[in-house]
Amino acid sequence: MPLPKRLSPHREESMMRLILISLFFLTACPDSCNKKPEQEVFFENLSNNQKVPSTFLIKFGVRGLEVKPAGQDIENQNAGHHHILIDNAAGEIPKGQIIPTTDKSIHFGQGQTEAILELSPGKRTLTMQFGDGAHRSYGKRLASTVTVYVGPKQNQ
Repeated sequence: MPLPKRLSPHREESMMRLILISLFFLTACPDSCNKKPEQEVFFENLSNNQKVPSTFLIKFGVRGLEVKPAGQDIENQNAGHHHILIDNAAGEIPKGQIIPTTDKSIHFGQGQTEAILELSPGKRTLTMQFGDGAHRSYGKRLASTVTVYVGPKQNQ
């Protein structure tokens, strides 16, 4: 069996460069860096720094989780319901802590996936926090925060 012909030095160098560049791109970003999280919560209809009227619809997005009313399936780590934290200085509620009920921490314990909010004008920070059936926070992993600018109340 005859030996294969050797490439010219110039061609061999070009092939080596091509191989090295290909290896760089293959190892620089494996498939996992392009994957979305298996579980996440997000605002479906709000983006950061968006201007909104004083009364507006908010839609809760969820991926890889089941939205269920509070009190149901309490130990299921893939189920729960939404909470909205308004201007919460700490951001999300730490994992395992009970999410409080206040005028700035609104529970959607019936398993709602959207709601109407009415806020006073100004810069507002909204954090969507997912909690289990017993209102325990899933922590930062299942929280999403946006800043919105609330306009003046419209006269009716």
